[in-house]
This record gives sequence, structure tokens and C-alpha cells, in this order.
Amino acid sequence: MAQAPRLKVLAVDAFEQPFKLRLPFRFGVITVTEGLQAVVRVRVRLEDGREGTGFGAEALGAKWFDKNPLLSDEQNVHQLRCALELCVDAYRAAPWLSAFDLFAEHYAPHLAAAARLDLPPLVAGYGPALVDRAVLDALCRIEGLSFCDAMRANLAGMRPHAVAADLSAFDFDAFLASLTMADSIAVRHTVGLVDPIVAADQPPGTRVDDGLPETLREVVAYYGHRHFKLKLCGQRDADIKRLTKIAGVLNDVEAPIQVTLDGNEQFDDAAAVTALWRELKAVPALRRLCESTLFIEQPIKRAVALSQSVAPLAADLPVIIDESDGELGAFRRARTLGYKGVSTKLCKGLYKSLINLARCHAWNATSQGGYFMSAEDLTTQAGTSVQQDLALVSLLGIAHVERNAHHYIDGFAGRPRAEARAFLRAHPDLYHDDGGGARLHIQGGRLAIGSLQCSGFGSALDADLSNALPMPKADWPTGANP
Repeated sequence: MAQAPRLKVLAVDAFEQPFKLRLPFRFGVITVTEGLQAVVRVRVRLEDGREGTGFGAEALGAKWFDKNPLLSDEQNVHQLRCALELCVDAYRAAPWLSAFDLFAEHYAPHLAAAARLDLPPLVAGYGPALVDRAVLDALCRIEGLSFCDAMRANLAGMRPHAVAADLSAFDFDAFLASLTMADSIAVRHTVGLVDPIVAADQPPGTRVDDGLPETLREVVAYYGHRHFKLKLCGQRDADIKRLTKIAGVLNDVEAPIQVTLDGNEQFDDAAAVTALWRELKAVPALRRLCESTLFIEQPIKRAVALSQSVAPLAADLPVIIDESDGELGAFRRARTLGYKGVSTKLCKGLYKSLINLARCHAWNATSQGGYFMSAEDLTTQAGTSVQQDLALVSLLGIAHVERNAHHYIDGFAGRPRAEARAFLRAHPDLYHDDGGGARLHIQGGRLAIGSLQCSGFGSALDADLSNALPMPKADWPTGANP
């Protein structure tokens, strides 16, 4: 195996693009109607003098990275900006390193610097998550390689490192060489807590009527979904009532369906989750839904989720962590408590996902086995964001991915029309123009992603920043006190 190229980060420019949702989306304690997408542009130089530019994009999501109710949405956004600033300062001052070592050597110092500013690990990880993908994008473009080919050749230089000491004997070269990308992937549709299920759920005058589906019944007919992610509110009667209504729609789907449940930290302990699951299974109208359920995601509040066993529930329904996956060691700790899986999200970092997949491979080689990763979404918007996430998910070998931005955000809404047209031309399998502009092309519940095998990390196109604004300096911690 040839040595991975070493590089230096020459410049990082951060921008923001506002967006509005066509439909409100509620998860956990917040209902979202608008937001901001962060875009970073990174310039790197290799030791041989070649230079290149890469991009990364991710929503600046409030009330997910830190759900402290005393902090405003604006303060949450400033937390993420601060995490990005800390990372940029460290990476620009770094010596010549491989792409992976740039992440790994700065991981512990970055978390420590963030902790001194009262930034929790999940927030802290946002900065490297954005910059690392842009660095890798630049490296792929310089070498003229697709993300898949670059990772299979270990261009990033992944190796045993103290950040994941449990993998000290793991063969990353062989592991990465075994990974492949598929030409398509199933889309798991999210049903938010305020989403209309049937037409009767929409009072007169409340429809958007923009030509896209609004109710769950319309979504199933329009996109042909067979995979679904259902949000729970944590209140027994409300959850049973809502799931029963959802089941009334899903029961009409003739093909086999697969369902995941998302607890969004709405439960205080494992006993409450176990009790609800047992009650759900006892409802005749929910029989098919329960039999089709693959796992439940992060049901317990992160403050206590990794301090109690979920083994009784996990014996009947696999449980995964999502918001509790703050530090690189979180999945290891969760495993000892009965959790079987962990989510991949690019907002948590691409190297974290690959390290956790390596752990699944290592653990599944033992007599226990059954460990897995799920692919979840955090409003990955059309263009750079969704394409990089899809490329990573497919490389990880995950068969279906939660996607929600295409339902709540109308394509490239609010961004330059020229950018939408450019992405449509470059990725005609992933997008289509249905008369309303470039939108994800979901057919039979699947996305074609073969065109992501292009030079770069999921896209050979530069992000269009013509209507983006420079990211303001973080007002944190001076703006942190409510």
C-alpha cells in the first residue's frame, strides 16, 4: 500500500445560505419552518506542489446538536459556527499530514478546546465534519478519483490510531478495499410529528398545492416508498393513535415494507420505551407495522441514555444511538449496554462513520455479532450535501437511507437556478426536471446514484456561492447566556 499523500490546508472560507421549508417539520422539541445551510470551501496543497479546492455543505441545525431549552435557536447556530472556527484555526496551523491524520491528530485537542467553551461533543464534531469532507473532496479532485475509488485505495491514509484504540490491530487497508458503492439506494421516508397522514388532516386553506405530495398517502403514491421512519413523541396515547393512522396508510402498500421508529430522546428510561413497544405490539391494527419494524433510534434522553442497559428491549427490538453518538468512543460504550447499532450522519463526521463500520466488522466476526449502522438524515439538501451523504452511505454498504429534505424543501429552492441546472446536467440519474425545477428523482422508492462515481467526493461541481453570504463570526460564548 502506497503512503497516503500529505497535505496542508491553505484556506477555508465559510458561507451560509438561507432556506425555507415548503412544509413544517417537527422532531423532538422543535418545529422547523426555515433555516441556514453552511457551505465551506477548502484549498489544499500536496507536498508535490499540486493544489485543489473542495467543498462541504450541511444544515446549521438548531435543537439537535444541543437540545438545552435555555438556549435559543440563534445561540445553537452560533455554537456550530464556533465549532467550525476552532477547527479551521487548528487545521490551517497544522503541519503536513494525511487527510485522516489531519482529523485524528486534532481530534482530542479540538474536543478539549470546545469543552473549554462549553460546547458538547456533538456540537464540537460539526466543525471537523464539514472541513474533513471538503479536504477529502479536494484531494479526490486533485488525484482525479471518485470518493469510492479514493477510499478503496485508502487515499486518506486511515490507519490504527489512538482516537480508536480498540482498532489497534485492525487492517484498514483490507477493510477499505472491500467496500463498494451500489448504483441505487432505497429511500426511507420520514413521517414528522406534524405531518398530515391523510387529506382529512389538512384543514381547508392549509394545503401548499405546489404540485408535490403533502400527506403520507400522497407521498407513497408519488414516490413509491417501501421504507419509512416514524417519529415518536413519547406520549403513549398520542403515539398509539398516530401510529394507527399511519398503519392505515401503510397497510395498503402491497409490497413488503420496512419501518424504523425514532424516539428523538423523548423517553426518560429504557423501561418506558419497553412498555410502549409492548403496548404497540398488542394493538391489532399495528400488527404489520410492528412486524416490519427494524429498530428504534435513540429513544432515551442523551443525558442518561448511556448510563442504563437497554438489553430487555434490545432482546425484542434492536436499539441504536444517534444523538448519544457524541464522542468516538460512544458506540463502544453503547454496545456494553445492549445497543446494537449507531447512525451515520455526515454532520457527525465521515471518519467517525468509517471507524464505527470497522467496529461492526470486527465485532460481527466474534460469536455475538448483529451490530450494524443505519443511515439517517439532518436535512441534507440538494447538491453537495445530499450527494456527499449518499456517497458515504452507499460506500458503508447500507441498503436504505432516511431522506427528508426533498419533501420539506422544494429542490434547490432559494439557490441560483444556474446551480440547479448544472447539477441536473451532471447527475441526470439523481435529479429530474418535472416542470418545477431540479428535484431528487425517486422512482419506486429508490434513488439512482451511479453518477456519484465522479471525480471528487460525490460531485465534481463547485458549490454555487453567488447568493451565499460569508458566515458571520460566532457570538459564542459571549452570546451563550440566556
